[in-house]
Amino acid sequence: MARYSKVLIVDYGSQYTQLIARRVREAGVYSEILPCTASDAQLRAVAPQAVILSGGPDDVGEPGAPTLSPALLDLGVPILGICYGMQLLAHTLGGTLANATDREYGPAGLTAATDCPLWKDVPKDAPFTVWMSHGNRVTGLPDGFEPIASTPSVDLAAMADRSGKIYAVQFHPEVHHTAHGERILRNFLFDIANIEPDWTISSFVDRAVEECRTTAAGANVALALSGGVDSTVVAAILHRAIGGQLHCIFVDHGLMRHREGEEVTAMLSRHMPGLKLIHVKAEDLFLGRLAGVEDPEEKRKIIGRTFIEVFDAEAKKLPNVRFLAQGTIYPDVIESYSAKGVVIKSHHNVGGLPEEMKLGLIEPLRELFKDEVRALGVELGLPEDFIWRQPFPGPGLAVRILGAVSKDRLDTLRAADHIVQRELKSAGWYRKVWQGFAVLLPLRTVGVMGDARTYESVVALRVVNSVDAMTADWTRLPHEIIAAISGRIISEVKGVNRVVYDVSSKPPSTIEWE
Repeated sequence: MARYSKVLIVDYGSQYTQLIARRVREAGVYSEILPCTASDAQLRAVAPQAVILSGGPDDVGEPGAPTLSPALLDLGVPILGICYGMQLLAHTLGGTLANATDREYGPAGLTAATDCPLWKDVPKDAPFTVWMSHGNRVTGLPDGFEPIASTPSVDLAAMADRSGKIYAVQFHPEVHHTAHGERILRNFLFDIANIEPDWTISSFVDRAVEECRTTAAGANVALALSGGVDSTVVAAILHRAIGGQLHCIFVDHGLMRHREGEEVTAMLSRHMPGLKLIHVKAEDLFLGRLAGVEDPEEKRKIIGRTFIEVFDAEAKKLPNVRFLAQGTIYPDVIESYSAKGVVIKSHHNVGGLPEEMKLGLIEPLRELFKDEVRALGVELGLPEDFIWRQPFPGPGLAVRILGAVSKDRLDTLRAADHIVQRELKSAGWYRKVWQGFAVLLPLRTVGVMGDARTYESVVALRVVNSVDAMTADWTRLPHEIIAAISGRIISEVKGVNRVVYDVSSKPPSTIEWE
């Protein structure tokens, strides 16, 4: 089976590692991230056409700082070191480092000093802006290397061993603050590593369908369909690959947005004719178990356990089910480890199925970033208005109701949130923001409606901008949109007399309130 050209990115703890991977993929080359603690066997198994060493927060050579595996040099493929990666190459290959008097963080003017291929089509007649983030710097080059760029404060801002095809830069070409950063990365990929840009969503569809068909050969597959983008795209791939062997189990816990359950099932029927869909309406069960529970973590545990119980019961009714399909995506995989091998979070989309089920896993999206999943959904013919829906938490509206969850409070929040969605769309702002939603607070305030005093609930409006949800900033919505949302909620949603706007960013806050 044909495979893609591949770039291995070794993660030394940089906040930009995923961004490097995305930039490489945007250039049409598949990239894969491994932690710097990966074994030599794991590194060799990737069989890459090139290697990129990320930045990192450590001081090269200090006790406990990550080191460079000799296996990476033994691969015999071109290497690009970025920031910590440059310092690590210099230190390992016999160069010298020194601590900077002051940590350099921010823009600097880089002068490309030579005509080396890394600077192809990059200005040489004047400095251009690059983004620095380092404490140490290279002061002496290893044998065989030459200086290829400088800044006013860093004489050796880039170095190259042309014969060995090892290049390194002290700045971050992957961030948008660096002018010509995309060009520099492409020069490394195409002019130095001579990689064929063969990574496209269209080619991924063909391979994913073929692999799913081969894996599931003759067996039935159960898919936990949440109604979200990831699991729906998985359903579309498997429906194309194995047709009637796929059984989708949609556990409707009653915690979804306005008419979402009906909209999801109707969309699936339209776009995947013949799809075997089991729609389990379990609102009463979930609400019964959530009754009186206020602690947000306990809510999540109850919802997770109950979901597994319902899914398991339905899956066991199906004949010859040997595989579970999930919407795991690449950030889920990456977040399962840190650069130094410490688990950040254990990921399992369904939440951990009972061991006695003994099902194999099919995860066709585990190589893709979120934007690639959306592009894949469009490629598969799913409607764009569905594919571009904003992220929604697995526990649903339960974690947007602060305090205990009840049917009445759910109906109140659902109505308020529906107004938020409608107004963002009508104002042309829905696709401009990462998320916009309502939160129901566990308090009441005094108000006046007509000539009567009221004592009713408060709704918070949360609208944020983000790229990957790792950080987020509150959105400066035009005042007239906020006014329209607030006015409609107060006048149309029974039991609400006040709307407030959340102006906190992540960090220190989170996007969701629970």
